[in-house]
Amino acid sequence: MEAEAETEANPEQVDHLFSLPVDADQKATKFRLFSIAPPHMLAFHLAWFSLFSNFFSTFSIPPLLAVIQDDLNLTDTDTGRAGTAAFLGSIFSRIAMGPICDLVGPRIAIATLSLITAPVILSTSLISSPHSFIALRFLTGFSLANFVANQFWMSCMFSSCVVGLANGFSAGWANMGSGVTQLVMPLIYTLIMSFNVPSSTAWRLAFIVPAVFQAVTALLVLAFGQDVPSGSYRSLKKVNIGKESLCNVFCHGAKNYRAWILALTYGFCFGVEMTTDNIIAEYFYDRFDVNIQVAGIIAGSFGMANFFSRPSGGLVSDRMGRRFGMRGRLWGLWVTQTVAGLLCLLLGRVNSLWGSILVMCAFSVFVQAASGLTFGVVPFVSKRSLGVVSGITGSGGTVGAVITQLLLFSGSKFSKQTGISLMGIMMIVCTLPVSLIYFPQWGGMFCGPSHGSDDHLNGPENDETNHYRLLQ
Repeated sequence: MEAEAETEANPEQVDHLFSLPVDADQKATKFRLFSIAPPHMLAFHLAWFSLFSNFFSTFSIPPLLAVIQDDLNLTDTDTGRAGTAAFLGSIFSRIAMGPICDLVGPRIAIATLSLITAPVILSTSLISSPHSFIALRFLTGFSLANFVANQFWMSCMFSSCVVGLANGFSAGWANMGSGVTQLVMPLIYTLIMSFNVPSSTAWRLAFIVPAVFQAVTALLVLAFGQDVPSGSYRSLKKVNIGKESLCNVFCHGAKNYRAWILALTYGFCFGVEMTTDNIIAEYFYDRFDVNIQVAGIIAGSFGMANFFSRPSGGLVSDRMGRRFGMRGRLWGLWVTQTVAGLLCLLLGRVNSLWGSILVMCAFSVFVQAASGLTFGVVPFVSKRSLGVVSGITGSGGTVGAVITQLLLFSGSKFSKQTGISLMGIMMIVCTLPVSLIYFPQWGGMFCGPSHGSDDHLNGPENDETNHYRLLQ
C-alpha cells in the first residue's frame, strides 16, 4: 500500500540517501506499508511491533483472569479495581512521555520503558494476594505510554501528507496486541498444563512469554531504530531550540477547547475499547459458560479488528475531508461513534452466544474506526501545539477507560451485561459535543466558514495549518 504527496518542492528531487522520496526535512512523502527500507519504514515497523508487545503484555492477564481469580480468591471488586489501576498507571505515564520524548527522543524512551516494565510482567508469576495483584496491574499499565512515543516517532519520520496514514497503521496494528494476547495466553496456559503442571503453577509460568517478548522488542528498537532520518535526535533538538518556549506551546494547546472535546470523544471510543479488552473474555466465560480457550478466541477477535478498522477510520476521515471539508470529518466521527454506542448498547441486551459474537464484531469495527477518525481531526486543531493536543487527546482515552471501568465494572453494582449497555449510552451522550467544534476557516458540523475568515489565516500558525493535510 502506498500513499503519496504533492509537495512544493520538485517531486523528481529525491534525496538518494533514502529509499523513499523525502521533503526538505528528510521526512518521507510516501508510505509503503510492506517495505522495511531504513530509516523511515524500518522505524514504522519497529514502532508498531514494540507497541504491539506492550499491548500484548498489559492485556495478558484478562484472558487468564478466571483461573487467577480462583487461585488467589479474588472478588469481583478486586478484579474491577485491578482493571482500573492498570488504566491509572497509563494516565500518569502518558502525561510524562511527551516531555521525555522531547528530551531523549522516541527510540530511547520506548526501549527504556519497555525494559523497565518487562520485569513487572514477569513478576505476575509471584503475586499471592489481592493487594499485590492490584499493585502489579497498576505498574503494567505504564507500558501503554509508549503509544505517545509511537505517534511522536511517526511524526519525526513522515511528512504531514502521510503522517496520518502512518499513525493510523502504527497505532492500529499495535492495538492488535490486545486481541492476540486473548488468543495466545490461554493456549500457552493449556500447553503448559499438558505437561502435567498444576493449574496454579501453569498460569504463573505463562507470563514468562509476554515479559520476554516485550524485552526482545525493546532491544530491537535500540539496535536497529533511529529517532529521525538523519539519525541524531540531539542535532534535531538543537535546531529547534529557541523557536518558542515550551510553556507558551503548552498553554496554547491547553487553552484550545477543541482539544478537550476531542479528549472526551476519544475517552469514549479508545477508552471504551480498552475497557472492553479488559472484561470481554470474562464476560463470555461467565455469561455463556464457554471454556477459557473459546472465551479467549472470541475476545481476541475484538482486538484483531484493529488490523483494518482503525486505519480505515483515518482513511474515511481523509476522504470525507476531501469531499466535504472539515464538516465531513466531524460528521464522519459523530456518525461512526454514535453507531458504535448503539452497538455497545445492543451487545449488553443480546441473550444468545452467536448473536453476541456478531454484535461484538460489528461494535469492534466501529469503535476502533472512531479512534482513527478522532485523530483525523486532531492535526487540524493546532499545528503549533500539535504535540500538546495529541497528548491531551491520548490521555483522554485512558481517562475514559478509568471512568467506565470504575463506574460500571468495579464491584457488583451492575452485572456485566448491564454495564456494557450503560457504556453504550455514555458513548452516545459524550459524542454529542463534537457538534460544538468549529473552525473559523473551515466551519463545523452545522455552520460553514466565518465571513472574512481569510483574516484568520494570516497568522503564523494558520499559515501553516492552511496547507496541513494528512493526505494530499
